[in-house]
Amino acid sequence: MTRLMVAALVYPMVQAVLFGAGLIAALAAAPTPSAQWSIPLVVVVTALVSLPASWFIAPRLMARYQRRPGARTG
Repeated sequence: MTRLMVAALVYPMVQAVLFGAGLIAALAAAPTPSAQWSIPLVVVVTALVSLPASWFIAPRLMARYQRRPGARTG
């Protein structure tokens, strides 16, 4: 699989986690009056931040082994 395919699979999961954290932070900061603009802002920001985050995570998921060089196995 290519990096783009793996990143596309990871993107919704990364966005869901970031959206949940952002929504909790937005509602905890100012619950009622600013929710009209803060929730759409959280949606847009997490959608944009999730793109580079999933692109960064994808190669680590494709690696068969992530060991340090010279690390002992047993």
